[in-house]
Order: sequence, then structure tokens, then C-alpha cells
Amino acid sequence: MSATLHYSDTDAEIHKLVVGPFENNVFVLRCRRTGESVLLDAANEHEKLLELCRALDVRTVLETHGHWDHIQAVPAVRDAGYLVGVTAADAAMLPSYDYLLEDDAVIQVGRLRLHTICTPGHTPGSICFRLEGSPIVFSGDTLFPGGPGATSMEGGDFEQIIESIDRRLFASLDADTIVMPGHGDDTTIGAEQPSLDEWVARGW
Repeated sequence: MSATLHYSDTDAEIHKLVVGPFENNVFVLRCRRTGESVLLDAANEHEKLLELCRALDVRTVLETHGHWDHIQAVPAVRDAGYLVGVTAADAAMLPSYDYLLEDDAVIQVGRLRLHTICTPGHTPGSICFRLEGSPIVFSGDTLFPGGPGATSMEGGDFEQIIESIDRRLFASLDADTIVMPGHGDDTTIGAEQPSLDEWVARGW
């Protein structure tokens, strides 16, 4: 699956696939020692996602939030036998799911440890995932190059997303941490942090 390889270091591989009309990023985090993987956001084009799941030994699916463009493939991946996790606050937005994700928990992916960081604002139950031992955070639609995710949809809260980004991401992650968002290109914490006051001033 070298065509989808987006990042690798001694312990982890991250594969990326862009799917659907809104060009959603789907990431698969794979432990290089055991081969086990987890898929983040079963967004769309389920045939491609299931092919990736089989090729990379995906064990479970994690949803960063419940907006419809990030969950279109959930029924298909569940039908194929993969368990889907989502936060309690966003669970009702999914057609179905298997278990709930909690804040400040650790998800084992082979020998990798993925830490959960609840970051409400884009949706009430938005969640990010920090990879222990590697400079990586999967931000869903919470943080993008150039600002926070949109908060104009039902359940969105601009003040809350700013607080989440400031206190849960900027205050706890190193400047060189690579941010892999739900759409578009990667950025880093250090590249985005100086602009926080500008985002607050512009109000979006």
C-alpha cells in the first residue's frame, strides 16, 4: 500500500486516502511491529476503505465527529465486521456504532498508544487523537491550516472550539507536532498557534 503511505517512522505508518465529494481525509494508523491498524473516519467510498482495512489489518474504526460527510461508510464497515467508536455527545449523529470514546483515554493499536483528546466546538463530541512517541495529532475538523473548523452548523460553538484548540491542543502539544486534519493538507501546532488571536478577532 505504498501509494497511500503518508508518514512513517520507526514505530508507525500513517496511510491517507481522500474520498467523497467533500474530499475527506481518511487515515489508517498502523503499528509497524505488529501490523495492526486503526482507521480514522469511515467517510465515504466504502469499497476503497474496506480494501484498505483488509490490506492493513484494521482492527477498529474511530470517528473524529458525527457530521454526515465523515460517517457515510459506517454501515458498510460495520457490516464487514469492524467495530466503530464515537463519543457519546456525537453518537446520535451516526446511523449505528459499537462503543463510546472517552476523553483522556488510551487506545492500543498493536504496540502504539493513541491518546484521546475531547475538543468540542465543531460538534459537541469532536475528538482528536495524539500518537504517543510520534509528533502526530489527528485533529478531525477541529483544527486546520489557517484556523478552526466551521461552527455555523447545528451544535457548533465558536467560543468552545477556540477554547478546545487553545487549552487542549496548543497548551499540551509541542510546536513541531504535525496536525493531520479531516480535510486538506497537514500543518503543525507551531505554524498555527501564533494566529489564535486573529481567529478570535475575525470570529470564524
